[in-house]
Amino acid sequence: MFKKVCVIGCGLIGSSLARAIKKNNLSTKIVSSNRSDAVNKKVIELKIVDDSSSDTKKMVNGSDLIVIATPLSSYENVILKIKNSLKNGTILTDVGSVKENIINLVEKAVPENVSWISSHPIAGTEESGPEMGFSELFENRWCILTPSKKAKEKDIKLLETFWKKIGSKVDVMEAKQHDYILSVTSHIPHLIAYNIVNMTLDLQDKKESGIVKYSAGGLRDFTRIAASNPIMWRDIFIQNKKNTSKMINKFIENLEDLKKAIENEDGKKLEEIFTKTKKIRKKIIEAGQDVEVPDFGRQR
Repeated sequence: MFKKVCVIGCGLIGSSLARAIKKNNLSTKIVSSNRSDAVNKKVIELKIVDDSSSDTKKMVNGSDLIVIATPLSSYENVILKIKNSLKNGTILTDVGSVKENIINLVEKAVPENVSWISSHPIAGTEESGPEMGFSELFENRWCILTPSKKAKEKDIKLLETFWKKIGSKVDVMEAKQHDYILSVTSHIPHLIAYNIVNMTLDLQDKKESGIVKYSAGGLRDFTRIAASNPIMWRDIFIQNKKNTSKMINKFIENLEDLKKAIENEDGKKLEEIFTKTKKIRKKIIEAGQDVEVPDFGRQR
């Protein structure tokens, strides 16, 4: 499908993508570029890529497909490094979780002969690093494409086929719509998890020693989410601050309603809210976004 693919940043997502490309024979050669010499050495040792170096210009040279898989805050530096090394007809994509600001930033910098088509594979775990990657990460997961104005239609179709061959379900949408939807489905849930775990730590520090010892499934699920890469999530919240701020306000409003119902012992109101939310869980399972298994993810 491609002669040479370069993955810039072999963390969980980048290394998983390189593994998936190799597994599905989607490129003759796969290379990567990482700031850390230790990571470059590791991805070669693990046979994730054919070559890897901190010299990003050298690695992207001659690539048909380049994937930026670094934190959002480093995109500008990455583009400045590679923009003069991109060959005619190169497809440039990424795996970031926020689109509108990033698309505009990159679009201004890349040459006209490059197709800049942003991607967001909605997949991941709380782990990080090349050792944690696996080729099946994207299977049966959504990948949303948000093409720039410079993207060629034939290249959009090619990238769509690429993600499908890896096992993803693919959709194409406007960057603004993407950022709004993901602020609800991904960003706010992570922010809530970080906040709840921080609250737990505050209480634990005040000698409430039983909190961790007797942690129930709900708290354990939040701690899993809150164990995600802090740099990645720092960048996501900042880059999508407008939507995130709106959703925080909505969350506070709903939380105040719940607080009022509890204080007023309004059982009917609470039951109505809880019944409605249970229906959402059913819809998520019906949509194939989760499985109906008690304590999902835990071995008995």
